[in-house]
Amino acid sequence: MTRQTNNFAFSQRQLRVGELIKQSLGQIFLREEAKVPTLETRNITVTEVRMSPDLKNARAYIIPLGGKDSEKTIDILTKFSYLVRKALSKKIDMKFLPRVSFVHDKSFDYAEKIERLIQENK
Repeated sequence: MTRQTNNFAFSQRQLRVGELIKQSLGQIFLREEAKVPTLETRNITVTEVRMSPDLKNARAYIIPLGGKDSEKTIDILTKFSYLVRKALSKKIDMKFLPRVSFVHDKSFDYAEKIERLIQENK
């Protein structure tokens, strides 16, 4: 018996581990446990974490407070991702700790655009 899955569907395990990493990253940024130089991590919101099927890679969607300097924030977090991963290893007990890559979350910009279009059509 084979299981057919949609390429876009995530397994329960991926969703559960993604949520665990999202909460842990939020705590790390809020408490500034990663010690990332030249970055105020308290102002970073983790909106979503998507896991690869093998759970070895995580893509964290983040947005800085107010959406300011998002590209700069992403660059700094990418450069010092080993510090974030080290802090994450102290919070999560997994066989393989995933590599975390950071991506700017554009869903708020998209929602704002849709809201503006709806207001224009009224």
